[in-house]
Amino acid sequence: MYAYDDIDRAIVHERVEEFRDQVSRRLSGELTEDEFKPLRLMNGVYLQLHAYMFRVAIPYGTLSSAQLRKLAHVARTYDRGYGHFTTRQNIQFNWIALKDLPDALADLAEVGIHAMQTSGNCTRNVTADQWAGVAPGEVEDPRVWAEILRQHTALHPEFSFLPRKFKFAITASDHDRAAIKIHDIGLKLVKNDAGETGFEVLVGGGLGRSPFIGRTIKSFVAGRDILSYIEAVLRVYNQYGRRDNIYKARIKILVHELGIEKFAAEVEQAWAEIADGPLTLDHEMIEDIRSRFIYPAYEKLPAEPDELRAAAGDARFEAWRNNSVAPHRHDGYAIVTLSLKPAGGPPGDATAEQMDAVADLADKYSFGEIRVGHEQNLVLPHVARRDLPALWAALDKLGLATPNVGLVSDIIACPGLDYCSLANARSIPIAQELSRRFASPETAALIGRLHINISGCINACGHHHVGHIGILGVEKNGEEFYQITIGGRADEGAELGELIGPAVPYGEVADVIEDIVEAYLSLRQRPDELFVDAVKRLGVEPFKERVYATR
Repeated sequence: MYAYDDIDRAIVHERVEEFRDQVSRRLSGELTEDEFKPLRLMNGVYLQLHAYMFRVAIPYGTLSSAQLRKLAHVARTYDRGYGHFTTRQNIQFNWIALKDLPDALADLAEVGIHAMQTSGNCTRNVTADQWAGVAPGEVEDPRVWAEILRQHTALHPEFSFLPRKFKFAITASDHDRAAIKIHDIGLKLVKNDAGETGFEVLVGGGLGRSPFIGRTIKSFVAGRDILSYIEAVLRVYNQYGRRDNIYKARIKILVHELGIEKFAAEVEQAWAEIADGPLTLDHEMIEDIRSRFIYPAYEKLPAEPDELRAAAGDARFEAWRNNSVAPHRHDGYAIVTLSLKPAGGPPGDATAEQMDAVADLADKYSFGEIRVGHEQNLVLPHVARRDLPALWAALDKLGLATPNVGLVSDIIACPGLDYCSLANARSIPIAQELSRRFASPETAALIGRLHINISGCINACGHHHVGHIGILGVEKNGEEFYQITIGGRADEGAELGELIGPAVPYGEVADVIEDIVEAYLSLRQRPDELFVDAVKRLGVEPFKERVYATR
């Protein structure tokens, strides 16, 4: 966990009082809604279909137990008793009254949480691998660098009014759990031949109306130079990015129109003006940030403790352990993913009671630390393997031990038309129906790893373009229809899915997905051939034929 200092706390508390005054003037009528809009957006407040939506930042997906309890308090006190974890490692509350928002922000500020720059045309919450710092084989903990980026970009005067929103993601592992290739800037920590730590820098990724996979603009930028290089990228975007057309304002469009070579040349020119200047990070500065991260005092523990051997005969525990428990960089410990995808439940939602309980479990079993992944699940990153049986029993009682992580019912979905004023169609009921149809552990095990992503509109908050199966809600003559894509992926081999054919009506979506899955099971070469690999080998035609043969 990062220990925030007095400057951080002062900024957060000052922003609360600023926003309290802005809300007061809006409620009194001194500010119109149009005048209030840019002010609320810079504090994570959207006007949705039924109420204001409040989006809270979870920088690089890391929470303390105290912070999670405070999120539970906000859900219970100001909302309807739950929160929704998003693909950007944020949490959203959908029913908070405008008059209560300053108090909610003040309560969150007590534990160092804020909502600054979770919306608006600015640099957004810096996201990272949810296993950062504990994953075997990492170059180093990428959260140190995410924190450096957070501090530099937060309230940056030049980058608070960009042509459009701007998103960073960072990883330090070969396997990309942070989806860096679908972000405006993706950063991968690497070592050069001299053993120096630096970054591969990717730009121009993003989904939405015009999806693109990010491309490498520079294969190595030394750690000391990363701020000046990022600044150069943002300056080029701020100067040349489109402001006349909201649909062409993202950096991905600029990179596409200029071409990667021309864009890289512009960045190099901008960087030449500021490299080796005040933005250069010296060793002491980097180590100061690194020293503020507090790591657990790990014990020397056996890899196969007696408690684990004793529980091995419980089939339900073993199914969960094989699915939701991953290796840790320290012997005797494990990384545990908590599924927020129960059969029939809204993906990514957690009740206040569940959040409080997870905070208690984090204190007992994970050194008080919780992570949020972009797949909309939670993670306990420091669990002793001896404690796995007891943790599983507690999670099972909470409904958080569904052994479906990475499987067909571990569905990513945006709130859709149930909440969002931009949406064309519902996402949540589709996800709920699919999770019920594929609830059988035996069926899920037979299918293997398969990611379904659902978005209620072209803005792609559910990342449908990079789902192994992607579902996009569209509107046709006042009715909900859904386009289906297959073959997408968000990891280090990121690809955009391919449309299989005409959109299908709401009532047929679950049947279509079942048809696609059945086609895969009959067409795969061997039981361990993943769905996404079968699609790459076969193309979309065999799946298209199965889906539309009787429609």
